[in-house]
Amino acid sequence: MQDFYADLHIHIGRTASGRAVKITGSRTLTLSNILEVATSRKGLDLIGIIDCHSPEVLMELEELVQLNEMAELPGGGLRYGQTALIPGSEIELYDQYCHGPIHVLAYFSSLEKMRLFSEWMGAHVKNIHLSSQRIYAEGKELQAKVRELGGLFVPAHVFTPFKSLYGKGVESSLQEVFDADKIDAVELGLSSDTYMVERIEELQHYPFLTNSDAHSLGKIAREYQKIRMEEPSFDELKKALNEQDGRKVVANYGLNPLLGKYYQTACAKCGWQITNEEAACPHCGGKTFIKGVSTRIQELSQKELPSVARPPYIHQVPLDFIPGLGPKTFEKLLSTFGTEMAILHEATKEQLVEVVPEKLAELIDKARKGELSITHGGGGKYGKVEGE
Repeated sequence: MQDFYADLHIHIGRTASGRAVKITGSRTLTLSNILEVATSRKGLDLIGIIDCHSPEVLMELEELVQLNEMAELPGGGLRYGQTALIPGSEIELYDQYCHGPIHVLAYFSSLEKMRLFSEWMGAHVKNIHLSSQRIYAEGKELQAKVRELGGLFVPAHVFTPFKSLYGKGVESSLQEVFDADKIDAVELGLSSDTYMVERIEELQHYPFLTNSDAHSLGKIAREYQKIRMEEPSFDELKKALNEQDGRKVVANYGLNPLLGKYYQTACAKCGWQITNEEAACPHCGGKTFIKGVSTRIQELSQKELPSVARPPYIHQVPLDFIPGLGPKTFEKLLSTFGTEMAILHEATKEQLVEVVPEKLAELIDKARKGELSITHGGGGKYGKVEGE
C-alpha cells in the first residue's frame, strides 16, 4: 500500500483543434498540456479530467491509446507516464426540485463507459461539446445513470454561492434533490474545509475531496488529497472512497478558507465585505449581497453534534501564492527538486535555503504548513497572503 497525490477536478480549456470546451478556461489548458504538467511539473499520481464527455476530448484520448502514448489500466483509468487519469464529467443540474443550479462530477472506469455516458448525456443537453452543461433530467435520474455505468457521483464545490448544492440548489438538505445512498463523496470547494463543516449532520457519512477546479495549468493541484491505495486506478479510488481493505483518503491539502473568494459575505455591487447582517452596504448603499460560504455553513450546522474522525485538513498555500516567489526562482526550485509535490512534501527547509534566499525559504516552509498570515476573501475576490 502506498500514498498517492490526486487532483480530481481539472478542466479542458480547448481541444487540439482549438475548439472551446470550458469557455472560461485558458486556451493552453489542453489535454496534452495537462498530462505533461501533471506528470513532470506538478508530480501528481492521479488526476481527474472532468470534461471527457466532450466528443473531441474523447477522440483525443482514444488516439493517445492507439498511439501507445496512453494505456487503459486493468483497474480502470488510463496511464500516462507516472500519472493515471480518471475520465470524468462536470454537469449542471437544475431540475424541478432545485432552487438553483447544482454542479456535480461523474467519473467512469473506461473510455467505453465514458462514451456511453456522453451519448446518453447528448440527448439531455444542448451542446455536448461544452463543459458544465445544464442537463435536462432529474437529479436522481442522473445518479441512476452514473450508477448503471459503474461510475462515481460527487457533488462539486458544494458551498460556493453560485451553482452548487448548498450555495443555491437546496434549502437545507441534499435529499431534496438527490438519493443520499448514491453519492460517493463530497467536494468541499476553495472557501471551506473539514473543520468548518463538521457539524453538518448529513455530510458526516461521506468522504471529503479537495480538488483544484483548475481553469489554467498553473492552478492544477492548488488543492489535492493524499490517498492510500495499491495503485492509482479507478477501482482503487472507489475502494478508498469506501474505506475498503485499508484504502482511504489520508490527508486533504487545501487553501485556508480565508483565501477563498467566497469566504465572507460581500456586497454584490462593490465587493465590500460584510461581517454582520446589513440592510444596505455601508460602503455604497447596495442592497444585494453574495452570501459567504462561512455564513451558509453556519446556517446548515447544528450546535451540538459529535465530531467524526477524519483525515487531517492541511491549510497549504500554493507556491504561486507566495510573495516574492517569481517565475525564475520557481523554475530554479523545480530544476533542483523535480516537481511541486517534491518541493511541498520532500524538500527540507535546509535544502530550500541552499537554492533560494533564507527569507523566501522560510515563507515556503510556512506556506506548506499553513502558517502564513492571511487577509480573507469574499464577493468573488481571493484573500491575500501577507509577506511576513
